[in-house]
Order: sequence, then structure tokens, then C-alpha cells
Amino acid sequence: FLMGSAWTWISAPADATTRGRIPSPREGFAAPAFTLESLQGAQVSLQDLRGKVVVVNLWASWCPPCRAEMPAMERVYQAYLDQGLEIVAINTTFQDNEPAARSFVQEYSLSFPVLLDQSGETSRQYQLRAMPSTFFVDREGVIQRVIIGGPMSEATLETAVQALLREAP
Repeated sequence: FLMGSAWTWISAPADATTRGRIPSPREGFAAPAFTLESLQGAQVSLQDLRGKVVVVNLWASWCPPCRAEMPAMERVYQAYLDQGLEIVAINTTFQDNEPAARSFVQEYSLSFPVLLDQSGETSRQYQLRAMPSTFFVDREGVIQRVIIGGPMSEATLETAVQALLREAP
């Protein structure tokens, strides 16, 4: 009984003890902070996007599921941009390359920020295990949903975005 009680206390949900303040790439925890350079040379920080619903997507140009889901991501971005949605697509440049990422963005006419993870540090922070990996972050910077692998359907993406946008700022 004592061991069971101890295990229950130790494995309590993050919200019950941390209120999402400890960064971790899991639901209920603060999204790990990053500042990365975009393809246009601008510095983009997750902290600067606080107050918006943010979809963080880690991808590579050679990844077939990444290619399959990007058109849906662009459509959802265009549909909800004015309601406070931001999508940041983080290219895993440390295992891809910048020219391939640029070509990919041009091929798919992507208008959301595409960031370059040159060192792999952000991918390590998000414990990248499969591509694509997508993290839905609420306006307070807390991860509310994680989807590992893909391709993610447009309906799944849109449903998750709508739910977060409905939450009060």
C-alpha cells in the first residue's frame, strides 16, 4: 500500500505540481524556449510569441510525411492567422541543409516562419524522436497536445488549433 501511494504521488500529473512552469516537451509543461534564425535572417523566439497559439513543427525536407502535411499546415495558418495563430516550422538543419529547406519552402509556398535548427539544440530540447513532430502550445506557453510522426491530417490540425483559440487569452 505504501509503495503504491508513493508511486501515485510521484507520478502525479504536471499540472497538479508545476502548473506547467518547468520546461519539458510534454503535455501540461512549458514549451522549451528557443531563439532561432529564420530563412529571412530574423531571430525568432518562442517567448516573443507569448499570447498567441503556437504550433511548433519539427521537420526535414527529405521526410515524406513532412512533405505530405505541409500544404494542410499552410491552409490552416492562412485560415487562423488573424485569430492569433502562429506556426513555426523548425527545419532540422543539422541533419538536413539550408538550400534544401529553402527549396522546400518555395515548392510549397509556405508563408509561416521557417526556422533553422543548425546545431540540433532545439531538436534535443524537444526530444525529437520522429519527424514530423508537432507541439500545440497555448497562449501561456504550455504544451497542450503533442503529435509525434505524421502526416497529420488537416482535420486533426484544425481541431487542435480551434480548441486552443477558443480558450480565453
